[in-house]
Amino acid sequence: MPDDKTKKRPQDASRINLGQSYEVEYWCNHFDCSEDELRKAVDKVGTSKEAVADYLKK
Repeated sequence: MPDDKTKKRPQDASRINLGQSYEVEYWCNHFDCSEDELRKAVDKVGTSKEAVADYLKK
């Protein structure tokens, strides 16, 4: 099913969903990182917003 283009923010702001392109774009903008950096962070520490934020600060 295609992404809903009207959605601009994640439904659950405490978790990062890499399966939705609008969420990937949102989190990349939020953390000021590339999609590759975001995906590596999620692979390393999981989908928690706080864990990814801490990882990307390092």
